[in-house]
Amino acid sequence: MSRIADSAPAVEVHDLSKAYGPTVANDKVSFSVARGRVHALLGENGAGKSTTMKLLSGLVRPDSGTIRIGGRDVNLRNARDAHAAGIQTAFQELTLVPDLSVLDNMLLGRSRRTIIGTLDRSRARREVTAHFEALGLDVDLDALAEELTLAVRQKIEIARALYRQPEILLLDEPTSALSGSDVDWLGRIIADAAAQGITVLFISHRLPEVRAFCDTLTILRNGRSVTSAKVADVSDAEVVEMIVGRSVENAFPPRRAPKAIAGQVPVLATRGLSAGPKLRKAEISLHKGEILGIAGLQGMGQEALFSALFGQERLRAGHIELDGTPLHLRAPADALHPSVAIGLVPEERKTQGLFLELSGRQNASLPVLSRFHRGPVLDDGAEARAAAGAFAAVEVDERAHYLPAGAFSGGNQQKIVLAKWLVAQSRILLLFDPTRGIDVGTKEQIYALLRAYTDAGGSVLLHSTEIPELVHLCDRVGVLYEGRLSCWLEGEELSENAIMQATLGGNAPLKGDTTHPKQEVRA
Repeated sequence: MSRIADSAPAVEVHDLSKAYGPTVANDKVSFSVARGRVHALLGENGAGKSTTMKLLSGLVRPDSGTIRIGGRDVNLRNARDAHAAGIQTAFQELTLVPDLSVLDNMLLGRSRRTIIGTLDRSRARREVTAHFEALGLDVDLDALAEELTLAVRQKIEIARALYRQPEILLLDEPTSALSGSDVDWLGRIIADAAAQGITVLFISHRLPEVRAFCDTLTILRNGRSVTSAKVADVSDAEVVEMIVGRSVENAFPPRRAPKAIAGQVPVLATRGLSAGPKLRKAEISLHKGEILGIAGLQGMGQEALFSALFGQERLRAGHIELDGTPLHLRAPADALHPSVAIGLVPEERKTQGLFLELSGRQNASLPVLSRFHRGPVLDDGAEARAAAGAFAAVEVDERAHYLPAGAFSGGNQQKIVLAKWLVAQSRILLLFDPTRGIDVGTKEQIYALLRAYTDAGGSVLLHSTEIPELVHLCDRVGVLYEGRLSCWLEGEELSENAIMQATLGGNAPLKGDTTHPKQEVRA
């Protein structure tokens, strides 16, 4: 039986406030959501969205304000109270236990037991199998969570929240790890949940998904609720302006005039590179001052490519060249060497890009910490000056000098990851979906940073799940399909439609193959 009356709003928050010392995360946030509706919570990183979700999840307690569920005031002291109120959350920063199986992760907190108190695993397996089949999720229940891709782990996180039969489902940036068919899968899941009367709160930075999935929205800025409205009643431009507090007419830098690169020695190249289970015979040539894009659906070999270029993945065939000379990367330490100077912004910033308990400054200097030692003593002044210059370039809060990286919003954390490679004086940046889960204002800053970096002579290899980024930022884009670079697009051929067609296997093999230098000339 429903714990929420049809006549009352499923969720109401009124003047909800939460501060962490001098930092005000929520400042009298107010909104309400009707039962069975899908409500978007929008705003920049640090606007208060995730704090609102944590307050509704019972993970933190408000300093003031009220939460009503089904018309009743509730005191959510912990996650158990939230569960009792019918609230379940699927977080962006996944809560799956890495060394437990999928089945065990699904059963955490909701185990079926027999009369003698032991877990009825056979019954549990049948129930979880049936649940996955109903969701269209094909996953080995005995696989360890750490063995799965980020996208699959995100889908399991959502499936687990639904398995606990919520009446209110909180989705914290669920599509940041999803793309293509996985996003379509989530859309069907959300629609089915709403049809069953489940109320969904949905955080996303992708406006097309908000329009496709959501009925209503609330926009937060600087911890305050700016407006609530029906999604159909506000334009994208109005939403963006309310999110950032200004008009963002041209989020991307102006396109650069094409440059001829025939005869130039690439800064970084791969020759017949095969790595991981998927990537085969990749031929890439990245030149000085260039942003080279890599497109592809999930699992087409892009992870192996970026890992191999950073010394994390062993090559099965082929080789890498730096300035025309074979480069042997046995480990990331080889990529970090000053004579190589390759930096990697990984897919998962919290687990792969940062030590959350260390300060932003310590994270920024860590890859090249030896540069700041004078004998056995760390030169704090030199470290601080290097970090200050990098923080200024990426426009991160100065508190990053002393606050733990984990205290910052996702956007500022990503800026710290970028600052790390500026401190290391990297001349090549490998960026794996660097704007995942980043708000529109921070994206604009990162775009400008990449343009300035390459204008100064740096080189960028960019993989993004957002096709407009590849079109507007990159000089050329290679498309991975079934582990092979199926085509290269540039100039007038570089469009969203062309990239999407190629990612789905719609292009002839190796159009514009970079193994032939004459095809790298741009008019």
